[in-house]
This record gives sequence, structure tokens and C-alpha cells, in this order.
Amino acid sequence: MLNMSYGQFSFFLLVCFCQLSFSSSIPHLCHKDQSSALLKFKKTLTVDPSLVLCNFYYYTSSWNMSIDFCSWDGVIWDEMTGYVIELDLSCNSLVGKIDSNISLFQLSHLQSLDLSMNNFSYSHISPKFGRFSSLIHLNLRNSYFSGQIPSEIFHLYKLQSLLLSTSYDTVPKLATHDFRFLLQNLTLLRVLDLRGVSISSAITLNFSSHLTTLVLRKSELYGVIPESIFHLPKLEILDLSSNYKLSGYFPKTKWNSSASLIDLNLQGVNFCGNLPESLGYLTSLRTLFLVLCNIWGPIPESLSNLTRIEYLFLADNFLNGTIPSWIFSLPSLIDLELSNNHFSGQLEDIKSDSRLFIDLSNNQLQGNLPKSIQNLVNITNLDLSFNNFSRNVDVSFFSDFKHLSSLDLSYNSISLTNENNVNFSLPESLVYLQLAACEVKELEFLRSAKKLEDLDLSNNKLQGIFPDWASCNWMFSLRTLNLSHNMLTSMELIYLARNNLKGEIPQCLGNISGLEVLDMHHNSLTGTLPNTFRFRSSLRSLNLNGNKLEGKIPQSLANCKELQVVDLGDNHLIDIFPMWLGTLPKLQILSLRSNELHGSIRTPTIENIFPNLRMLDLSSNSFIENLPTGLFQHLKAMRTICQAMNAPSDGGDGYQDSVNIVTKGLEREVVRILFLYATIDFLNNKFEGHIPSIMGDLIALRMLNLSHNEFNHLVGVIPAQFSSLAVLYFSYNHLEGCIPQGNQFHTFDNNSYVGNDGLSGFPLSKVCGSDDNDTETNDTTSGLDDEEISE
Repeated sequence: MLNMSYGQFSFFLLVCFCQLSFSSSIPHLCHKDQSSALLKFKKTLTVDPSLVLCNFYYYTSSWNMSIDFCSWDGVIWDEMTGYVIELDLSCNSLVGKIDSNISLFQLSHLQSLDLSMNNFSYSHISPKFGRFSSLIHLNLRNSYFSGQIPSEIFHLYKLQSLLLSTSYDTVPKLATHDFRFLLQNLTLLRVLDLRGVSISSAITLNFSSHLTTLVLRKSELYGVIPESIFHLPKLEILDLSSNYKLSGYFPKTKWNSSASLIDLNLQGVNFCGNLPESLGYLTSLRTLFLVLCNIWGPIPESLSNLTRIEYLFLADNFLNGTIPSWIFSLPSLIDLELSNNHFSGQLEDIKSDSRLFIDLSNNQLQGNLPKSIQNLVNITNLDLSFNNFSRNVDVSFFSDFKHLSSLDLSYNSISLTNENNVNFSLPESLVYLQLAACEVKELEFLRSAKKLEDLDLSNNKLQGIFPDWASCNWMFSLRTLNLSHNMLTSMELIYLARNNLKGEIPQCLGNISGLEVLDMHHNSLTGTLPNTFRFRSSLRSLNLNGNKLEGKIPQSLANCKELQVVDLGDNHLIDIFPMWLGTLPKLQILSLRSNELHGSIRTPTIENIFPNLRMLDLSSNSFIENLPTGLFQHLKAMRTICQAMNAPSDGGDGYQDSVNIVTKGLEREVVRILFLYATIDFLNNKFEGHIPSIMGDLIALRMLNLSHNEFNHLVGVIPAQFSSLAVLYFSYNHLEGCIPQGNQFHTFDNNSYVGNDGLSGFPLSKVCGSDDNDTETNDTTSGLDDEEISE
């Protein structure tokens, strides 16, 4: 029992009371100069939600003085001193520069700083990071830092984790002497991640014995890996991959780190030797990546001890012998990659129900596919391509693979049959299917596979017509389709107009052999147009009007020499005028209306372009400068009225082309296009200058619309040659003189001329030769009626 006087005891109670009072007021000890520094730091940055990688809540949103700054998100204060000791702003979509003058460096008591997964706009890492003398954890990975890493950071002797890695194109640099200095000074390091940092150095021997994680992936290291790395006692993660000038030797005896090593990635490091038995000591190993390591020989029996292994990547080496059956029975194995080696012989019996990913492609395996493969009922990916497997394989062989998403049996000696005539389809989960050279004769077994994205059926025995159900099932899932080297007779027409189709147009549609018509107008398609149209394509009609397509007009369309109709109107295409389309000798209709096309239409440098063009609609774009006189000179089909002129062919499939046109302010879809109906519509652009006289030579024109442009200096009279026009719009310009009379001119109403104060004559109220604006005549609103338009 304590022996103290009453006075001493009273003093003791007073001290305890003061301490309790002090503890209760801890939140008020948070220094305002620290919160002020945080607020100034916040003002130098912005939040870009499009950069969200992990968090959907931004810590800095709580940083304002209306909230107790001791409770700001991402900030931890020392309860005794009131200083900020931890700052975590990882994954906060922050954008801005981190220079040496920012207030962040006023937080001098920081022990942990995490700015990872943001965008600091290629800022150089400031030497002032070296002022955080109490720092234990520093994480700047994947935040778009660049330039030389300052040596001042390597004076932070208390550091236990240092993460400066990048997966982007910023490539920070670390001088060779600084790399050595880092390893010598930071003796307490547990985690070192310099992935993607350009070091260009050999690996020295000075590694902290405390290291649990060492990641130097893609760091331009060279020389020989010191064997001491494999004996670091606490090492759990070792990644030296993608250092292709690095070589090494595996320990032949038990590794000191064997009990702790979990992840080992040495992809691309040259070991030039057998797989060692010593790998079998790594009983805690979950991932083993030894791809492209120049190793050979058989898989050692000792690897059967790796009972916790989940990912076993040994691809792209020179391994040989047979594949041991025990490898499929490793209890935790998820992914087995043995492709591109020299394994031979037959597959032994497989006993596993794991959810496996197996790739044995590009080896010399042979014999029948073992029936025991059917035991892999939970398999998700199976690749046996480019081997010597042989036998007739019935499609029902895969009937129990309910989770299968990828199957590749290409280029073996397999014949895929349906001899049992069972009503069986491959699983709906299938996404990737490669059956090249598998003697496939029919497609019925694929009817239920509606999620296919990649399908290769080349070099088979398919014949006849490509089934309609296949086109419908795969239209919006397929990205690639290969049907080459078969005996298919057609796939001629895809007509899916006026539906509610969404998503991107599959690129494979551009290279479907025999396709003549692709009509998907008035849907909700997004993305870009396919750019895979082949040379000698059969495509004659392309109509994608009324969707939400973006990007440019694909230049591979120039390969489609049979094209007669191209309608890409009412989309969001951004491009200049595609003069190269003029090389299509049979093109008759080109509609690019209501897009975001821009620039001037230059004089073509190629002779004989657009020789058969009869309908040109560029309305509602942003074309500028003068009307394209050089283009008009080439429009031969608009300069003659020839009764023998051919209408767009229907190819014998009953399909009739259609195009949307605007007449008298109304948009109409003309379903059967008259071969004498020539039109030019340049409505709502930014053309300027004058109407070239050569337009008077386009005597086949039935409609010309030049209204709502910027012909601010347009003067002169309307050419009398336009008397053959059925529809004419010259509104809102500065034309003058008398309106020609006769032929079709008497059918035009006021709307054709409104906004031209200098014009006079019928149907305007201003009489030719008179300044009396009160003289009235009756308006005439007749023109092409519905019957004439429909014909």
C-alpha cells in the first residue's frame, strides 16, 4: 500500500484529474495550422470522377471548416500532439500538380502518406518528400509521377514500405547509385515496390532481412540475380518479371524463404536449365510464374507438394516429357498454363472437379482425347489447340461443362461430329470458341450459344446457306467471326431496321463473305463503324441511318466496289468529307446528313470520281467555305437525263433500298428510289460565296436545297437552268432580280425564296420591274404531292 500524507494524496488526485481533463479535450488539440495546410493542399487539386478506380467517395469532400477538422476523412491526428500523422488519399480521383511549394510539406510529422491511384499530371517527385523524417509508409504508386526519383527519399531511415511503382507510360527513373544507396540505407524495409521504374542496374546484395515484398518488375535490371534473394527469411512476394536482360540460378537445396514465399514471378528471366526439385519446398506457394524462362526438362515430381498452388504458369519454355496426371489433382489449382512447350505422349486419367483454366496448346500431345476430361465438370477454359489429338469427338462430349466460357480444339486431327443426333447445344456460357480444322459440318449444336464473342469455324466442311438463327443470335455479341475456307453459298442480307437494337456493331460484319445488304437503320447502335470491310466485298447497300454512331467514316469502305447506296445520316460521326468514296464506281446514293462533319470540300485530285452519284445529302453538318465547284464538275449522272439509267439493283433478294429526304420541310423515307430522282441537299451548313454557274449544268436535278447557309455576299440572279427542279430552296440569302418563270418555277411557294429581299416576281408579292412592295399576287403552294414522291 502506498505510504503518503494527506497533502501528497490530494496532489496525486489533482494530477489524475488534470490528466482525465486533458484526455477529454483531445479533439481540440488538432492544430489549426495543420488543417489550414490540408485546405490549401485541397485547393491545388481537382476531383475528376471519370478517373474513379476504386472509391466512389472522395475524402476531401469532408474537408471544410463546418466539420470538426479532427474528424476529416482520410486524416489521422496524433492524440497527444495534435499533429497529422497519417494521410490516405488513395483512389480519390485527384488531378493536379504536386510541386515543392504545396502546403502538403508543412505536415512534417507524417508517419504514413498514401497518394496512390490518382493523376498528378506527370509531376516530378519533389525532394521535399525527404523532409518527412518520421515517415514509415510512403505510397505514390500509379499516380502519374515522372522524372528522376530524388535521393532525399532514401534518407528516410524509418521507412518500412516504399511503393513508387507505375503501370502507365510515366516511367519514373532511379539512378544506379541511388538504387544501391536505397538498399544500403533503408534497412527496416518490409515492402519495396518499384514496378515499372527505370533502374537500369544490376541487383546488389544489400537487401533488408525484414523484406516481405520485393517487386522490381519491368525495371530494366540486368546481370545475375544474387542467390541470397531466394534466402531472405521473411520473403512472401518476389516479382522480378519482365527484366529480359536478367538471368539467374535456382537454389538446388531448400530455400530459407520456402516456408513463407507465397507469390513467385520470374517471367522472362533467363534460367537456362531444368526445373529444380527445390521448388517442391515452397509449400506455401500460391502463384508460380516461370513463363519465357528458357527452362527445359520434365516437371519434377516434387511439385506435387505444392498443395496450396492456385496459378501454375510454365508456358513458353522447352519443357518435355509427359504431363503428370497428379498436376490436375492439385487441390487448390485454378489456372494451369503449359502452352508452347514440347510435352508429348497422351494425357493420363484426369481426376479433378476444380474450376480450372487449362491451356495445353502448342505442344506435341497425341492420342485420343481421354474420356476423363469429362470429369472436369467445373472447367471454365480449355485450350488443346495445335497438338496431335485424334478421334471422332461427339459434341455431347462437352455436355456436362456448364461453366465453360472458352474452348479451343483447333488444328488437331479431331473430327467434331453429331453422330448420335442428340438435341444438344454447347453451354450458353460459351464466349470464345475456336474450332478451326475440326471437320465441322453443321452449326445446330451452337444454337444455344448466344453470348459468343469470338468464333472461328474456318477450314471446315460447312456448306449451304449460313442459318438465319445464327445471324440473329450473334449479331450483337460477336467481335470476330472467321468462316473462311468452307463451302458456304451465301449470307447475303442482314436487315434489322427499326428495332431497338443497342450496343456496338460487331467488327466481324465487315468481313462476312457474300454479304450484300447491311441495313440496320433507326436503332440505338453506339460505338464506331466497322473498319474491316474486305477487298472485293460484295456489299452493295449500307444503311445505318438514325443511330448513335461515333468516330470516322471507315476508309475500308473503299474496298467495297459494288456499293450503290451509303446512308450514314443522323448519327454523331466526326470527319471531313470522304472524297475517297468517289472511287466507288457504282455509288448512286450518299447520305451523310445530320452528323458532325466539318471543313471545306476540296477540289478532288482524282479523275472520274462519283460518276454515277445521283443523290448527295450533306445537310445539317458544319461544312465551310465555297460550294464545291470541283466536285460538281464530276457528277456525270446529274448532267444527263438518260432513260436507260439503271436503278440500284435489288440483287434478286427482294430488298429495296430506301433513303430519307426532306421536301417542303417534311422528312420522308422514300422506299423505292426513282433512278431519275437526282437531288443535292446542303441545307444548314456554313457554306459561303456564290452559286457556281456549273450547277446549271446539273439538268437531272429534281431537288436543290442550299438554304440556311452563310451566303452573306451572294448576289446575282437565279439561273434559268434550274427550271427542271421539282423542289428548290434558296431561302435566307441575298439573291436579287426576277425569279425565272415556266416549267417547275410556277410550283414553288414563298418558302423557297423567303429572306432574299432583292428578289421579285411570282410567287412573291413584289412584281418584277416595280419597287411597289404592296402589289399582291396569290401564293401558290403546289409542288410534288405525296403520289409523285412515292413514285
